Amino acid sequence: MFSNKKLAILAVLVMVAPLVLAACGPTPAPSTVVQTVVVEQTKVVPGETVVQTVEVEKTVVATQVVEVTPTPVPVTRKGAWVDSVIVVEEPNSAAGITRLESGELDVYAYAIADSKLYKRVKESPDLSYVLSYGSYNEITFNPAGPVFTTTNTLNPFAVPKVREAMNWLIDRDYIVQEIFGGLAVPRYTAFNTSVPDYAKNADLVRAIELKYAYNPDKAKEVIDAEMTALGATLEGGKWMYNGQPVTLIFLIRPEDERKAIGDYIANELEKIGFTVDRQYKRAAEASPLWMRSDPAQGLWHLYTGGWVSTAISRDLGGNFAFFYTDMGLPSPLWQAYKNTPEFYEVAKKLNTNDFKTIEERSELLRQALELSMQDSVRVWLVDRVSFSAQRANIIVNADLSGSVYGSNLWAQTLRRKGEIGGSITIAMPSILTEPWNPVAGTNWIYDRLPQRGTGSTSVVPDPYTGLYWPMRIEKAECVVEEGLPVVKNLDWIDLSFAPKIEVPSDAWVDWDAASQKFITAGEKYTQTQTALTKCTVYYPADLYQTIKWHDGSPFSVADVVMFMILYAFDQAKPESPIYDEAAVPNFESFMSHFKGVKIVSKDPLIIETYDDLWYLDAELIPTTWWPSYGYGEAPWHTLVPAIRAEADGKLAFSADKSDANGVEWTSLIAGPSIEILNGYLVSSTAESYIPYAPTLGEFVTADEVATRYANLTEWVRTKGHFWVGTGPFYLERAFPLEGTLILKRFAQYPDAADRWERFAEARIATVEVAGADTVTIGKDATFDVTITFKDEPYPLADVEQVKYLVLDAKGQIATIGAAEAVADGQWKITLPADVTAKLEAGSNRLEVAAVLKVIALPAFGSMQFVTAP
Repeated sequence: MFSNKKLAILAVLVMVAPLVLAACGPTPAPSTVVQTVVVEQTKVVPGETVVQTVEVEKTVVATQVVEVTPTPVPVTRKGAWVDSVIVVEEPNSAAGITRLESGELDVYAYAIADSKLYKRVKESPDLSYVLSYGSYNEITFNPAGPVFTTTNTLNPFAVPKVREAMNWLIDRDYIVQEIFGGLAVPRYTAFNTSVPDYAKNADLVRAIELKYAYNPDKAKEVIDAEMTALGATLEGGKWMYNGQPVTLIFLIRPEDERKAIGDYIANELEKIGFTVDRQYKRAAEASPLWMRSDPAQGLWHLYTGGWVSTAISRDLGGNFAFFYTDMGLPSPLWQAYKNTPEFYEVAKKLNTNDFKTIEERSELLRQALELSMQDSVRVWLVDRVSFSAQRANIIVNADLSGSVYGSNLWAQTLRRKGEIGGSITIAMPSILTEPWNPVAGTNWIYDRLPQRGTGSTSVVPDPYTGLYWPMRIEKAECVVEEGLPVVKNLDWIDLSFAPKIEVPSDAWVDWDAASQKFITAGEKYTQTQTALTKCTVYYPADLYQTIKWHDGSPFSVADVVMFMILYAFDQAKPESPIYDEAAVPNFESFMSHFKGVKIVSKDPLIIETYDDLWYLDAELIPTTWWPSYGYGEAPWHTLVPAIRAEADGKLAFSADKSDANGVEWTSLIAGPSIEILNGYLVSSTAESYIPYAPTLGEFVTADEVATRYANLTEWVRTKGHFWVGTGPFYLERAFPLEGTLILKRFAQYPDAADRWERFAEARIATVEVAGADTVTIGKDATFDVTITFKDEPYPLADVEQVKYLVLDAKGQIATIGAAEAVADGQWKITLPADVTAKLEAGSNRLEVAAVLKVIALPAFGSMQFVTAP
């Protein structure tokens, strides 16, 4: 895990019932019991009949039914429950449901927000579903221009004020009700509405929502002024520039609700004078245009974006850097983002947690929210309440945010109820959308699902809280500078505080790409450096014996050192043979907080990291340096052919460099890259080549080099690709043209199949607010808040806070505050007389948000009340 704050972009949940493989014991045998019983005996006496009651002993044969708790059968299976997974493409959600009903598919791993399909799945006895809250939609704008140099045509969205005005032009409530049938909520900001940060900062977000509420007249007024300033003229209701209509190329995804969203927004743009060229393109067709083309070429103006948060984010501060700045992704679009210096600095500080107090963070969030709306390279539309469908007999983990296709544990939990082995077929709207390479390959959620199934991570996010649990590490110890608001939640990490944390002189703090050696703190600095955090990560003593790469190579410390070199440093250094300018912004962001790393012990592996990046939750702080790159896991030897090919100008890891140099975007699984990579594998084997030899040579032996290249050669010969991980499945074969790939169970995966069964039902709360319908102005008003789960009171110990705000008769925020705890499930809100005295006569709205400790999904409730003299 590399702890630079970065979204893996790419949320209710599967209730993963524990697998009970119970031994069915023999039926209890009849038992002989001696009992004293009361019986009636009839005594016959001449002339009379007497009935008398007497006690007698009898031997009774009784069958005793004893309720016995079944003894679970120990799980001996390692790795995946199933033997193979076939992943196929199905772009149409309705067709996906039909194929599920027929049994052709087992899982349709896509977050669907179609109310009609939802009803159909709910009513089907053959299907089940899980809800999620991490999918969202937005409109992405091309920021280049305002005149495209290649076409000499106008791009209004190069102007921030035009982009900002689009917020007023779009009726989000219409999208929610008419397009999603209520399975969505309006979204205005970079904050997901279903995570704790939204609830904790409800006052900031609600102020934004009120400011940018639907107002088409205001939108037109702003856009008209900016278009005129650009030199365009409105003729006969149509915008013209240089004698031609101002035509907007709108890339609209047709696979789901985005087609209706695109058509609606296109209609609104046409109403205010634009000509819209609606180009309906699926993922694979649209990506080369909006993600990979140079924005200045003018191949598009706007795009129907869709995203999935694949894990619950406990800190949304990094969203501003990711979605609005060049720190986000190494692709041409992101590298074209130009921000005001103020916004860039605020986004950078939030991305690296460059603040000391919660209050300082709140102020940065306030600034970022306001500045991001003025920037608006994206206009947020809705957060979807989505469902993912599957056969009723399927069990699979789903993330509260990322659903099944965003789950980090789908591969470890996927199975049919009561069965071990077999094959399961999963479908998604698109697969093999872009090239796979771990360093800077595909970021599509559809590709990430199978990739996660083939890889491991050092820690894995809890699907319901977002806190990390150890997967490959044993424990961690973190020392944090005194005063920082860091808390510990789980037992696997030790947290302590110190007034000062010094970086040792032998810690690696930078990289010399020319000499291919790390630079120590003692070499770079004349004075002892300090850090805000020091985290020591301990790996298990048997790490190198138990963890195997799919090609049979044992895991080694060299894999970790390679990750340190390649992912953290080398690509961003101009002296490197594989320098990529697209890697520079992320590197600069990383170096702004990174203070050093030290391998304390090679065997067992113990690593210390010194950093100024910290998180509110201690579990999120440790940098573990596990070789799970930004886009997949990889051992050092599988990356060698790609590194050498890029150094020779034949391939490129990133899409940005691929396009700039006119070479193939590196793919480790298919396409022209494979032949090129194979050539470098042959030469590397012959040369016993060690990458970054001045450093990595200290961590590998000649025998390891020979063994690894031999293993990879055989792997490529039998599998036809270079994708190698340590996960529960390995990639057997990929068929890009057919849209199919095959995963098979990795028999040497060390974890028991039931390791992650402890994730059971998420306790999603319900909030109800009650109180007087009428409040007298100038007098106290009290409201009761009830928080429950399945009609049972929610324990106070599991509630972090309950916030409220009051919207007055004008729709403005009148007051905010915190509710008072009364008992389990019961909270009280009191609006004092001095607060109600400021309310005008009319209808007001009380909104309540409960932030929970055991599940990251906030719970909301509200009620209307009237104020009167």
